[in-house]
Amino acid sequence: MSWRAYSADDASVKVPVLPSASVFRICAKALSRKGYTPRMFDAKIRPLIDPPLNKAGSVLAKAGISANAITLAGFVIGLAAAGLISHGLFLAAFACIVLNRLADGLDGAVARHTRKTDSGGYLDITLDFVFYGAIPLAFAVYDPQANALAACALLFSFYANGSAFLAFAIMAEKRGLSTDAQGQKSLFYLSGLAEGTETIALFLLMALFPSYFAVLAWVFAGICTVSAGSRIILGVGALK
Repeated sequence: MSWRAYSADDASVKVPVLPSASVFRICAKALSRKGYTPRMFDAKIRPLIDPPLNKAGSVLAKAGISANAITLAGFVIGLAAAGLISHGLFLAAFACIVLNRLADGLDGAVARHTRKTDSGGYLDITLDFVFYGAIPLAFAVYDPQANALAACALLFSFYANGSAFLAFAIMAEKRGLSTDAQGQKSLFYLSGLAEGTETIALFLLMALFPSYFAVLAWVFAGICTVSAGSRIILGVGALK
């Protein structure tokens, strides 16, 4: 068994780490004895995307553009993507999703070159969750008969994942835990089988192949539900 150490104010706290390929086996066995944390693409791509984002963030910060302004602009673009999807304009929505995610990377980079604030971190994570909910809803609006039930399943899995993720972040803050496995964040990121990178890849696939929305949504809902279950079990174990 391997463990990842995290710093705390009063002690060194160890949280279990899981190779992502083992998650399905663990869940099939009711996550009985493995107590590892799954790590997917978010942590792996950080060394690749952080350097160019930081350079761009430095330029924007010197130009006087604030992190919150980028967060809000990205959110508006994300809502535009949802609106375009609801009207069947999928390629334009694809472009807006890409721009939304670019803004989501740049706001943190700008904050690191200026001043990181709790209000900025709160705004970022809150608007991200609103965006994640808006895209499935938009597909349901576009074709309720074909997409509504699958969209509901996907939103349920997002809700379960978000609850486990944010509840652990609250407890981690209380205990003084921190991690930079997914980059420098405003709160503790408990790793899961499905994270931001996988979710955005899903949205882009849905925009490119809208007729397959229901299939993609059901599959990803299953993955997210497994991820939520693993996060709950791992969170309880880490906080004992």
